[in-house]
Amino acid sequence: MKVTAFLGSPRFGGNTEILLDEALRAIKDRGHTVTLFRPSEMNISPCINCGGCDQTGQCVILDDMADVYKAIYESERFILASPIFFFSLTAQIKALIDRAQALWCEKYLLNQPIVSGPPGRKGLLIMVGGMKKEIGFKSGEATAKAFFRTISVPVHETIYFDGIDKKGAIKEHTTALSEVYEAAVRLIAAD
Repeated sequence: MKVTAFLGSPRFGGNTEILLDEALRAIKDRGHTVTLFRPSEMNISPCINCGGCDQTGQCVILDDMADVYKAIYESERFILASPIFFFSLTAQIKALIDRAQALWCEKYLLNQPIVSGPPGRKGLLIMVGGMKKEIGFKSGEATAKAFFRTISVPVHETIYFDGIDKKGAIKEHTTALSEVYEAAVRLIAAD
């Protein structure tokens, strides 16, 4: 099974990366292939709403998104992990998500399926934030849900941790690592 993961955090070794690493460990422990994208290290321009994808479903901007599109077409499972910044997902992951507009056009304007592979694509959303308020997580999940639906991932699980801000503080949470590990196991479980 091919799994694609998106790490939205620009902070190396931060809480989001720690959580994602644990989820990916569960997947790799079971022999599955993982492709990891870290937008903060990639050349991904933001969507400029030029309309270039309206007729073809193909983005006219040539950058590292080509690799992302390929992985989206080929994968069966997806993990999106992001910290919450100002009640939303990070700018780095949002730039990647916005560039999925080409896939939205392909799917909804041109009525072409995004996936030709096996049915039953699923996703996992992992978020962590410093504030103890749900509003940021709800906003982040709304964006992630739109992204997942656009790339033909009709089902996803959401897991988030609030009140976690200091780098590495997630390790002090008594259940966080086991929760994301088990969520990843559920993600790759057969339907």
